Amino acid sequence: MKTLVRLMVAGAFVLSFSAAAYAQMQANPPAAPAAPAAPAAPAAPKVKKAPMSAKSKECSDKATAQGLHGKERKEFREKCKKGET
Repeated sequence: MKTLVRLMVAGAFVLSFSAAAYAQMQANPPAAPAAPAAPAAPAAPKVKKAPMSAKSKECSDKATAQGLHGKERKEFREKCKKGET
């Protein structure tokens, strides 16, 4: 019987703190965003990728023909570009 009473008291203690925390979270709504004072600077232009060189494209095609994927493909393309294959 004493164990049951202790569990009930402990449960009530825990629930009282969780209810207070929940009430505290609800009491502070998020602030509205402030309006900008001056017009924003124009966004930086997107950087475009350089087109693949002929050698890079050739090595990529060879890797595809061999069915290479992942790390093996990357290693093959690096060697191919250096002229090792």
